[in-house]
Amino acid sequence: MSSDSGKKAYVVAMVIQVIYTGMYVVSKAALDGGMNSFVFIFYRQAAATLLLVPLAIILERRNAPPMSLWLFTKIFLYALLGSTVSMNLHNLSLKYTSATVASATSNSIPVITFLFAVLLHLEAIKLRASSGVAKLAGVALCVGGVLVIALYAGPPLSPLNHHRAFAGHAHAAVGNKQGQWMKGTFLMLLANVTWSLWIVLQARLLKEYPNKLLVTALQCLLSTAQSLALAAAATSGKRDVWRLRLDVGLVAVAYSGFVVTGVSFYLQAWCIEKRGPVFLAMSNPLGLLLTVFCSSFFLGEVVHLGSILGGALLVAGLYSVLWGKSKELPPPPSPCPDHASAIICTVKQGSATSDGDMNMDKGDGVKLDEKRIKLDSQV
Repeated sequence: MSSDSGKKAYVVAMVIQVIYTGMYVVSKAALDGGMNSFVFIFYRQAAATLLLVPLAIILERRNAPPMSLWLFTKIFLYALLGSTVSMNLHNLSLKYTSATVASATSNSIPVITFLFAVLLHLEAIKLRASSGVAKLAGVALCVGGVLVIALYAGPPLSPLNHHRAFAGHAHAAVGNKQGQWMKGTFLMLLANVTWSLWIVLQARLLKEYPNKLLVTALQCLLSTAQSLALAAAATSGKRDVWRLRLDVGLVAVAYSGFVVTGVSFYLQAWCIEKRGPVFLAMSNPLGLLLTVFCSSFFLGEVVHLGSILGGALLVAGLYSVLWGKSKELPPPPSPCPDHASAIICTVKQGSATSDGDMNMDKGDGVKLDEKRIKLDSQV
């Protein structure tokens, strides 16, 4: 990969974290301003559907394979789990906690996803190896981080700005009853659990039906219908909650539907393709720092020491699991020092790749020796 692509990957990762920071802040502002969380999710999914469905029809209508009823049923259930349930739990918990908690607990998603992969035998833990110990330590640190956020408030840290950019009801989240704070934290954790399970199931689904854009658009469309039914049941007889006004609620809906779903999903796919999922996951702590700053500055949110300590444990758990994963990756091929050795190195790699075995037989060794003599005489 070129140095320019490497630099672009770092910039893109930062942009992704800025986008998610904006989502946490404007969503919290909209909910504090009185917007119903269930209605919010319906409008968000509807906006995302308006963006994705036309793109899927234009770009993938010709190469889309036929879809069976069983496959459609699975997509319906995945939309229910990963979009409808997870997003509604997330927004409901955001009402009881803070943008900082939402950003901090997002660091647990790679760890929870790893746990589901272990349960489904897609990952393994080697208890006698340092990588296995690091993974288990990461899980323990994440559990500890969630417990610290839920059970320990600690002294408040003064907000950076006492004049908030977004008007609304004052909502210093830990100032609420401790029971509501704990409820919100564990709802946030449950939202991350459902999202992590969806990630694992989605990987299997895309092997069966590899049209990513079409699958995403269809899940978004189905989630819109599911969210409409859920919001209608939760707001029965309350027509006023459905009215969109020219306020932060409309900004939050448009931002979450178009910018988060449209722009950030594409940027994440590009970043993962260039540098891999581990690189993107390692940028999550940057999002936590940005959210602490922006929620304090724009919302006047009072951040408590417990949230910072819990977030630090979650970040440590994330890096511990990622370190354990990196230790299990095969080492990169050794660099070739000069032109002659480069050709020999290519021959070796080609033999190893085609045979599926890193050991060469004697015949290969003789051929390589002959090539080396000829190349040495030419050089």
